Amino acid sequence: MASALCRTARRLRPVQLFRRIRVSSDLASASSPSPVCISDALRNGDFSLPRSMFSLNCGIERLKMDQRRLLSTSASDTTSIPKSGDPEAKSSDSNEKSEGSESSDGGSDQKNDRGSGKDVRGAPISWMSFFLLFATGAGLVYYYDGEKKRHIEDINKNSIAVKEGPSAGKAAIGGPFSLIRDDGKPVTEKDLMGKWTILYFGFTHCPDICPDELIKLAAAIDKIKEKSGVDVVPVFISVDPERDTVQQVHEYVKEFHPKLVGLTGSPEEIKSVARSYRVYYMKTEEEDSDYLVDHSIVMYLMSPEMNFVKFYGKNHDVDSLTDGVVKEIRQYRK
Repeated sequence: MASALCRTARRLRPVQLFRRIRVSSDLASASSPSPVCISDALRNGDFSLPRSMFSLNCGIERLKMDQRRLLSTSASDTTSIPKSGDPEAKSSDSNEKSEGSESSDGGSDQKNDRGSGKDVRGAPISWMSFFLLFATGAGLVYYYDGEKKRHIEDINKNSIAVKEGPSAGKAAIGGPFSLIRDDGKPVTEKDLMGKWTILYFGFTHCPDICPDELIKLAAAIDKIKEKSGVDVVPVFISVDPERDTVQQVHEYVKEFHPKLVGLTGSPEEIKSVARSYRVYYMKTEEEDSDYLVDHSIVMYLMSPEMNFVKFYGKNHDVDSLTDGVVKEIRQYRK
């Protein structure tokens, strides 16, 4: 209300000044005396007329200044006060209001997003991307760990297992020998001909490996009999002739299987037969009469002609040993 009254007063002020100037100019033009009258009055000593003329001129000059002020004021009012019907002013005001409302709306939306815990679009890292990155890293670690374990297991298996490949020609394993049986009778390779034979080299003071292998051999002999109907002769040959006497060998072999044959001999005879069958053996450090013998852990399958057929290492269990021997017997029959 106050702003409206101020605008009305500004508009009425130029009109009042204009009326004052117009009236004053009319008076000046109507009552201005001629120069002759002024000079006559001065001669006669009458100073009232010049005084009135002086005051009149001052009033005219003041009116002119008011007129200039009026013109400048009216010009400034026209430039500063926009017309109520100007569409551009209205559009600019509306645009400013819409922009302000949009900015306030955007600010309120952003505040709502932050307050609700949602991800702001354009953020460098979100919870979903972090979760995917973590899951991918865990999967890669799990896959690498599994591959590493599998690779180590393959290496261990390959180092322990004896690889069997196609044979080229006949292996130079076997040959004539002369030893003593566990019942005191001399034995040569010819006494073993006519039957399938499995030879194993060891010693009676062996703490664990030799007993385990002989138990496996005894179980395989019975299974081979069941599957193929063939009697295979198991033979134990000592590589410790100094301690393995005939009586010692006899008591030892009977603990495993009644068909197990024990052979021993002199150090030279044992050395000769071991060389023929490519068997390694060596005494370890001696402490009085108690010592161990390091030797090859191999079983040799010999045909009825006492020819070498195949060898089986420690990696074979009872079933694999049985299946391997039965397979060779069947192929031999063909």
